Amino acid sequence: FKIITADSNVKALLVNIFGGIMKCDVIAEGIVAAVKEVGLEIPLIVRLEGTNVAIGKEIIDSSGLNITSADDLDDAAKKAVAAIS
Repeated sequence: FKIITADSNVKALLVNIFGGIMKCDVIAEGIVAAVKEVGLEIPLIVRLEGTNVAIGKEIIDSSGLNITSADDLDDAAKKAVAAIS
């Protein structure tokens, strides 16, 4: 996140993860930790798909951070646009 947010033209981030073998809850925990470490101030939309996706979404939704979970890529894109509009 540090590199991409160094560009002031970046207004939101969209992360699209298909976690086939990797578990989505582990990915979600990493995303939450990274947002806390970096102090991300712009909206982050995360689309997760794979093992433990429901747990991963719950981790994101209950983080209290400016992270929004999405159901699919279309939903994620719409939420990203809405976040900066």
